[in-house]
Amino acid sequence: MNTVLYKLETFEGPLDLLLHLIDKAEINIQDIPVSEITDQYMEYLHSMQELELDITSEFLVMAATLLSIKSKLLLPKPPVFVMDEFDFYEEEEVDPRAELVQKLIEYRKYKGIAKHLQEKEWERSLIYSKEPEDLTSWVPAVTENPVRGLHAADLVTAFQKALRKAVKRTTYTRIQRDEISVKDRIRQVVNVLEQSGRGGKVLFSRLLHEDMMRHEIVVTFLAILELMKMKQILCYQDKLFDDIVMEWRGGEPINGLSEIEIDY
Repeated sequence: MNTVLYKLETFEGPLDLLLHLIDKAEINIQDIPVSEITDQYMEYLHSMQELELDITSEFLVMAATLLSIKSKLLLPKPPVFVMDEFDFYEEEEVDPRAELVQKLIEYRKYKGIAKHLQEKEWERSLIYSKEPEDLTSWVPAVTENPVRGLHAADLVTAFQKALRKAVKRTTYTRIQRDEISVKDRIRQVVNVLEQSGRGGKVLFSRLLHEDMMRHEIVVTFLAILELMKMKQILCYQDKLFDDIVMEWRGGEPINGLSEIEIDY
């Protein structure tokens, strides 16, 4: 004959088992049918004995408590004592299930909290954190206090010195730039070209120097354009982006530059 073995659910204690039986039967915890729950509880204990499982003393104590409550509920209610025609005295009844119900309510509350914390633990287990590192090498070195040893008098002296410098900054001087006209620059360029003689060649870079201002470079370029317009010089480059070569075409020195009309 084959023996059928049943796999029973594991419970953390008698209250856990009672709560399971109540939820399974969909019973209001405030109105527990003790007779029905007691029978189911005892049936579970018998099943554990058949499977040769160890039954702890907590389960046995709860079984005795259920049997005690069941027996109290089977006892008749105390009689009602009539005092007179209008008043009567009735002994206050104490529900034997009240203490057990209160324990079950508290247990369900803590069980819900434990389940919530278990879910939080599972969610946190999905997050992988990096192990802490030693960041001592990245901590900036403690610098010495730069004002150590200074007193209030030293600060006053520094403040007065800063005020004197601020007063000097408010003074200003008008700087007037030396202007050079295109005609004057033409004279200077012609003097350089005349020194090379007719057919002589001069590089454009020779007319420039490092200390020359931007407006002087522009005026020099305009002077060369004017000389090309008067056909006094011929400008060309040996290759792309090479220095400009100026070849002198004039014969006699140019006179009367003051009469030249310049459209710049």
